[in-house]
Amino acid sequence: MSRTARVMDCSPQDVFDVLTNGWTYATWVVGAARVRSVDRSFPEVGAKVHHSVGLWPFLISDHTEVEEISEPDVFQLRVKAWPTGEGQVRITCRARGAQTEVVIEERATSGPAALIPGPVEDVLLRVRNTETLRRLGYLAENRAGKKAEKH
Repeated sequence: MSRTARVMDCSPQDVFDVLTNGWTYATWVVGAARVRSVDRSFPEVGAKVHHSVGLWPFLISDHTEVEEISEPDVFQLRVKAWPTGEGQVRITCRARGAQTEVVIEERATSGPAALIPGPVEDVLLRVRNTETLRRLGYLAENRAGKKAEKH
């Protein structure tokens, strides 16, 4: 399992407001090229974001499903991107004063990606998730800044 963390200048709720808007998924998830649709029940358990991964014209359509949500602390997803496989992603948010520590824990659960040795998987996922957290941070911190300007 790979673990990547980042401290963001916003509240856990600001992070969750981005996470629970399925239409922003391709903006912060590295590798997601576009969102095709979002279940009306999103972000409830079992709801899906239908997305495509890859680079045009080589796109694979699949989906990500909510496995667990405890707002604004835990958001767990089952991610699918066949033919590479499936994985589990757990995002946790912990307030640290006026900031939030956001942690992504990810592991491949099936398919060819699950055959990658743990240390190699960790390095690959950590590199990708560092950028994913950077993008998520931009969105959440911007949201927090806009909230502060309104008040």
